[in-house]
Amino acid sequence: MVAQKYMVGRVLRASTRGFTCGTQSNRVHNEHNFGAFVKVPIANDDSIYVIGLIYAVEIKDDLLVNELVMAESVNSNILRDQRENRMVPMEISVLNVGYLYTAHHTYIHSLPPRPPMSLSEVELCTADEVRAFMQRFDFFPLVLGAAEVPSVDLLAAAIQYARQAYPEDAQRQFLVECGREIARLLSHDLKRLEHILALIRP
Repeated sequence: MVAQKYMVGRVLRASTRGFTCGTQSNRVHNEHNFGAFVKVPIANDDSIYVIGLIYAVEIKDDLLVNELVMAESVNSNILRDQRENRMVPMEISVLNVGYLYTAHHTYIHSLPPRPPMSLSEVELCTADEVRAFMQRFDFFPLVLGAAEVPSVDLLAAAIQYARQAYPEDAQRQFLVECGREIARLLSHDLKRLEHILALIRP
């Protein structure tokens, strides 16, 4: 988990529910993982940052790739050039789960008042920011109720991602506390509850 600024991409389109940002496929690193926490300023206000979770990463269609796929054999140098040097576009979809008032360092676990602007820089949240956001679990219902995302898997991935922001001796307790809150929220849906608890089991 990063301790300094790391740019994930730039906003392509956005709503208060979520946004999509773009980057180049040769810039993909572990920081673009499913469930990662990211942040971006809302439209016309750098004092409020949207907090979101990456829920989809898509390598976009490319004409040269289509040609290479149909070829009977492809030279390894061509493959390396395609993956490392060409500017193949990648889209990253994000579900909004809260926002931050930077002046007061206050996190709100709800949809933001406005979406971010196009071309705004999307950054990975630092370990300190993730821990601060995870002081409360009020955003869990937002994720579990999001029909457009694989909600159970996303919440589990976000919890496992956030776990890395804690010291090793505190990680188990963090997972236990998350599990208790999830059990409360999904007490009426044992199938989903069992699935997510299996995914976050220490």
